[in-house]
Amino acid sequence: MAGSGTQDRARVAFAGTPEFAAVALQALLDAGVEVPLVLSQPDRPAGRGMKLQASPVKQLALRHGIAVAQPRSLRLEGKFPEEAQAGRAALEAACPDVLVVAAYGLILPKWVLEFPRLGCLNIHGSILPRWRGAAPIHRAIEAGDAETGITIMQMDEGLDTGDMLLVERLPIAAADTTATLHDKLAALGGRMIVEAIELALRGGLRPVKQPEAGVTYAHKIEKAESQIRWSDDAAQIARRLRAFDPFPGGVAQLDGEPLKVWRAEVVDAAGEPGEPGRVLSVSADGPVIACGAGSVRLTELQRAGGKRLPASAFLQARPLQPGERLG
Repeated sequence: MAGSGTQDRARVAFAGTPEFAAVALQALLDAGVEVPLVLSQPDRPAGRGMKLQASPVKQLALRHGIAVAQPRSLRLEGKFPEEAQAGRAALEAACPDVLVVAAYGLILPKWVLEFPRLGCLNIHGSILPRWRGAAPIHRAIEAGDAETGITIMQMDEGLDTGDMLLVERLPIAAADTTATLHDKLAALGGRMIVEAIELALRGGLRPVKQPEAGVTYAHKIEKAESQIRWSDDAAQIARRLRAFDPFPGGVAQLDGEPLKVWRAEVVDAAGEPGEPGRVLSVSADGPVIACGAGSVRLTELQRAGGKRLPASAFLQARPLQPGERLG
């Protein structure tokens, strides 16, 4: 049923959707890996015109002439059985030795996990078992973790519970946002999955069970989380802004309108400067805002309908005065 690849060349089906996954697919193609099939999420409306847009993975696959399947589900007895059957037929036609999965967005049922002879390998953006789930990069920054990394995992039916095959750690820099850390981890994941495929062909992968201690879940980022709680401490607010860049950003209220806050630096970590949200001082470097503990200087802001601006440019258009309050 599954592929019969030679010892030096594997047929690799690939399942992924966003840019993180596209980087891994490109790494496999650059390494000369044969990719007969790509699975990706259905096209989604995007942009001002809300026109249907193909995922980064699908766009890359089409540029390389790779067959693409986009079932809404792979559960044969689920809500979309005809699409799941079409996905199964595509996998049977591709005859892969292994399925590489990176930020695909669909749960893989048991039949998919068991289909390729080498199983399904997942590229996960954390050091498991910390930050299983949908948003490991965001949550690591938000929590103030000193490091993260990539785990190549043998997938099972649980949520990121499979055996670890390769692990590499990466420090989280003080200025890292989800955008910058995403790019570092995507590149690392691409390099590691090529290595994992090479090892798999030689029988060189050594599965290690995940520790039972230290399990945390990286829940999906909700837009409602963007509201800045000035009653939180300064360091927490600054971390959350880095975690929520590029989505969903931080939101405060100014003049009855939403004000996007993209960057802030801690001025005072532990003091009690006054009412949370109150403007304490203003300079060309940005306004200093009181928090529940300590204060932050806002260094990049965006008014509704405007562009992201350094604080100096923002303040020329809308000066802030000490004593004003951000909601």
